[in-house]
Amino acid sequence: MKNLIKAPVVAVTFLSVIASPAMAQSIDDRVNQLFASSTGWFVNLIFSPFPGTSFPWIVAWLVIAAVVFTVYFGLIQFRAFPHSIALVRGDYSDPNDAGEVSHFQALATALSGTVGLGNIAGVAVAVSIGGPGATFWMILAGLMGMASKFTECTLGVKYRNEYEDGTVSGGPMYYLTKGFEERGIPAGRILAVLFSVFCILGALGGGNMFQANQAHAQITNVLGDYPGWITGVLFAAIVFAVIVGGLKSIARVTEKVVPFMGILYVLTALVIILMNADKIGWAFGQIFAGAFTGLGVAGGFVGALIQGFKRAAFSNEAGVGSAAIAHSAVRTKEPITEGFVSLLEPFIDTVVICTMTALVIIITGQLMSDPDTGLYLLNEGGTAIQTVDGNSGVALTSAAFSSAFGWFKYILAIAVILFAFSTMISWSYYGLKAWTFLFGEGKTTEIIFKVIFCVFVVIGAAANLGPVIDFSDAAIFAMAVVNIVGLYFLMPIVKAEMHSYLSRLSSGEIRKYS
Repeated sequence: MKNLIKAPVVAVTFLSVIASPAMAQSIDDRVNQLFASSTGWFVNLIFSPFPGTSFPWIVAWLVIAAVVFTVYFGLIQFRAFPHSIALVRGDYSDPNDAGEVSHFQALATALSGTVGLGNIAGVAVAVSIGGPGATFWMILAGLMGMASKFTECTLGVKYRNEYEDGTVSGGPMYYLTKGFEERGIPAGRILAVLFSVFCILGALGGGNMFQANQAHAQITNVLGDYPGWITGVLFAAIVFAVIVGGLKSIARVTEKVVPFMGILYVLTALVIILMNADKIGWAFGQIFAGAFTGLGVAGGFVGALIQGFKRAAFSNEAGVGSAAIAHSAVRTKEPITEGFVSLLEPFIDTVVICTMTALVIIITGQLMSDPDTGLYLLNEGGTAIQTVDGNSGVALTSAAFSSAFGWFKYILAIAVILFAFSTMISWSYYGLKAWTFLFGEGKTTEIIFKVIFCVFVVIGAAANLGPVIDFSDAAIFAMAVVNIVGLYFLMPIVKAEMHSYLSRLSSGEIRKYS
C-alpha cells in the first residue's frame, strides 16, 4: 500500500525530468504517431459520417434513441419536470434509505462531468459553422435527451450493488449484467465488459488528460507560458485529495463547485444579454429563421441541424451511460425518482448553459457571414477568422463576453479551470466503478486506479497528445453504442417502474418527508 501511495510522486519526478521542450516534443510526436497508426481506424469508425453527408452516425444513434424514449415514455421529461424539482429540493427524501449521496449531490456530481469546455468552446464552433439556427436544434436535442437520461439513470439505481459498509456500485455495467439475466437475454456480461473498458479509456483521456490540457492552456493565456507539468502536479494533488475520500468527498465538492460555476457563468451571460435587450428579439429571430433557412450557411438548415444535434450530443452525453454511474449512488428506495432527477441534467447543461453561450455570441455581433463560403466567421479586430476548432471556439466566446466586460478573460479562465477540475473528479468516479467492476471491489483496487488517474492528469497537462484524446473521445461514444442497446431491451422495466410510482404518487401513498 505504501508503494502505491508513493507512485504519484515517482511518476511526477520522472515527468519533470523529461519535461524539457525538446524531449517533450519528441515523446509527443512518437506517441501521436503510434496512436494515429494503431487507433485511427477506431476513431474513424465511431465518428464517420453517413455517406454524402457530414452527419456522424453516432450522433444519429444518440438522437434517434432520445426520440424513441421521448415517445415511449409519453413526454415524461415535461410531465415529471415539477416533481423532479421537488425531489432535488429533498421533499421526498428519506435519510434512512440506502445510498451514499442526496438527490441534489448526485445531480451535481453528474452535471460536473458534463458541464465543461464544450459549453464554452463547443457552442461557439456549432454556431460558427451552423449559424444561429444551430441553437434551435441544439435545444431540441437537449430536450429529447432528457428522456435518455431518465431511462439510463432509473436502471442504474434499480440494478446497483449495495454493500454492508453503505457504499454502492451502479451503472450500465450492472444493469447490462443483471437486467439482461433477469429478462433471459444472453450476452449481457460481454456488453458490460465492453462498456467498462470503453469507460476506463474515456475517463483517462477525455475525462482527464483533455481537461488538464485545456486548463493549462487557459491559465497560460492569463499568466504567460510555463511548463505544463507544473499545472499537472498541482491539479493531480488537488484531484487526489478529493477522490481519495470516495464519492461522498466528491459530492461535497461538486455540490458547491457546480452551482457556483454555473451561476457565475449564467449570470454573466444574463447581464450581457440584458445590456443588449433591444437585440433579444432579433437574436431569437435569427435562431428560428436560421433553423430552417440557414441564413446563408453552407448546406442551409441541414448544416444548422447537424451542428445543433452534434453539440447537444457531445455536451450532455445523454445515452452515453456515464451519468448513470453517479446517479446510482443516490439515497433512495425508488429507482424511478433518480430517473426524474437526472432528466434535469440535459436541461441545465444544454437548454440553459449552452443556449446562454449561443445568445451572447449572437447578440454581441461576433459572427459575420462570408458570402462566398456561406460559413459564419469570428469577427476579431475586423478580420474574419474561420472558427473550426475548440481553441478558436474559446476565442470566440471570450471575444463575445469581453465585448461587454474587458476583464471577462479572467472569469473565463476561472470557469474553464473549475469546469476542468469538476469534470476530472466526476470522471475519476466513473472510471473507478468501471475498474472495480472488472477487477473487483476493495481498497487496494481503488487506490491503484486513483493513482493511475492522477498520473494521467500530469501527462495530460504536460503533453500534446492529439490522437490519444481523439481515441478516448471515441471510446466515450463507443460507451453509447453499448449502453443504448441495453436501454432498448430494458426500457419496459423502466416503464413498469414509472407507472407504479406515478400511480402511488397520485393516490397519496407516496408522501413528502419535509
